[in-house]
Amino acid sequence: MKLATVRNSTRDGELVVVSRDLTRAVAVSQIAPTLQAALDDWSRIAPQLAEVAGALEQGKAKDWFAFDPAKAMAPLPRAYHWVDGSAFVNHVELVRKARGAQMPESFWTDPLVYQGGSDDFIGARQDVPVPSEEYGIDLEGEVAVVTDDVPVGTKREAAFDHIKLVMLVNDWSLRNLIPGELAKGFGFYQSKPATAFSPVAVTPDELGAAWQDAKVHLPLVVHINGQPFGKPNAGVDMTFDFAKLVEHITLTRNARAGTVLGSGTISNYDRSLGSACLAEKRTLEQIEQGKPVTPFLKFGDSVRIEMFDAAGRSIFGAIDQKVVRA
Repeated sequence: MKLATVRNSTRDGELVVVSRDLTRAVAVSQIAPTLQAALDDWSRIAPQLAEVAGALEQGKAKDWFAFDPAKAMAPLPRAYHWVDGSAFVNHVELVRKARGAQMPESFWTDPLVYQGGSDDFIGARQDVPVPSEEYGIDLEGEVAVVTDDVPVGTKREAAFDHIKLVMLVNDWSLRNLIPGELAKGFGFYQSKPATAFSPVAVTPDELGAAWQDAKVHLPLVVHINGQPFGKPNAGVDMTFDFAKLVEHITLTRNARAGTVLGSGTISNYDRSLGSACLAEKRTLEQIEQGKPVTPFLKFGDSVRIEMFDAAGRSIFGAIDQKVVRA
């Protein structure tokens, strides 16, 4: 099934079930007022939501309305826990190569993650406010999963069952602020503004055969200002699958219901597929031409991120945003 959150008079919006073709929706506040409420009691609530989804597909749902992605908030407008990984290690290797740094071998066996801000997620069609172009505005196209309650010490084999939803992500980054922050040895903060998510979140079964080994085996299609930028495959060259990432983040702590876990920038060794962030393209230019040529984003630039099934149908809806001055 497909779920979304539409704006209403409350901070966290209203949960709706969305049709597979993303054209119709049904409000389900009588079952769960918000997506977080549904995740808090997923084993009981999910079957009820699935019944509504079935009725919607069969044309039997009452009080359905046209689904408008522009009115959708992030599926979870705010979350208790947002942790982003760097599961495509070839991307890390490439960036380090550009600056002449050796990548530790442990990066291939021990996942990199950081905990980001989760109090202010952005809807898929909202403008992205940034104070200055000098900060180095960049997109990062990713896939994310949402879990139910995952207990401390969960192993990869058990982690599959805790993955309840899948979404697309634009993990906006301010590249020119990152070096100074990392030099302090205390991680990202100012360099990571609010993160954007696809209009809908889907249960893994909606992905069919594309969901294998806790990976989404489909291209992520990225456009900048209407021009093709990249279509790297999210299931290729992903060093750590989502089940392994769940195992990693629960080594010493619980991951509570509604935890959002990102893959990090999708990146393939096949560079002909393009990139999902400007930093990677600039890194390739640095290696090949001696200097980066492609600029970072400017005010007024637009970014569109989407994923399609084998029949060419949009699965999650598009993240389609414009960068504006804050």
